[in-house]
Amino acid sequence: MMPVRVAAISSEPLDLAAHLDAVEDVAAGAVTTFVGRVRDHDPDAAAAVVRLEYTAHPDAEATLRRICEDAIGETGAAVAASHRVGHLGVGDAAVVIAVAAAHRAEAFEVCRAVIETIKTSLPVWKRQVEVDGTATWLGLGG
Repeated sequence: MMPVRVAAISSEPLDLAAHLDAVEDVAAGAVTTFVGRVRDHDPDAAAAVVRLEYTAHPDAEATLRRICEDAIGETGAAVAASHRVGHLGVGDAAVVIAVAAAHRAEAFEVCRAVIETIKTSLPVWKRQVEVDGTATWLGLGG
């Protein structure tokens, strides 16, 4: 099976259990996960955040696959990663990552590399909407 088992941009709610199932492997002694959720505040927002609206470039899914492949490197880890697009409310999952590896150090390392690179390199933009209707577009990643 391929080391990148899921690399998806989806308008549907993200399912952590499905990502865990995708990386299931009897050789994996460690599984790490990351769930990035919409929060009700932002340090740069003047009012409470009520939703995020994510938009992705058509190449975003291929870029996400490359991000996962680069993070895996020679570790032998398996990765399932998804980023949601569309309107997300407070508490909704925007990013879900599951990594399975033989050892915990690799699982943590790969998981962190995936999310950090998503934040800087994935062509996804978000429009942050505050309770007073103020909206701000924010850069790459989620």
